[in-house]
Amino acid sequence: MAASKVKQDMPPPGGYGPIDYKRNLPKRGFSGYTMFGIGVGIMAFGYWRLFKWNRERRRLHIEELEARIAILPLLQAEHDRRTLRMLRENLEEEAIIMKDVPGWKVGENVFHTDRWVTPLPEELFNLRPREELLHKKFGFLWYV
Repeated sequence: MAASKVKQDMPPPGGYGPIDYKRNLPKRGFSGYTMFGIGVGIMAFGYWRLFKWNRERRRLHIEELEARIAILPLLQAEHDRRTLRMLRENLEEEAIIMKDVPGWKVGENVFHTDRWVTPLPEELFNLRPREELLHKKFGFLWYV
């Protein structure tokens, strides 16, 4: 075998072009300053809305308190009427129950005073079903 001539790979005439080794990332999205400015703007708008809503909520709360204060005498009068009606019913029931006991005075004050003493719920509801007393003391509960 005759020695064959090896053809060596050579660069093209004029050489190879430059090699890109630097990072060449495409520009994506806003710059940092723009994003910071947008964030500050959104936060300022949010705080403005928050302060505005808090003022409105405070105004509504004051209006609700004024309405409660306005109807408080009516609610107190209804509560007093209900209490007096229950006391009268209790006295009538006491008179029926204790009619055979000699020396018993119906409605005798146990506090030995002439001042009004608001009766406890147990005094008002002692002749009624237990559920009414529990409802009065604790409100509406399913497990009672």
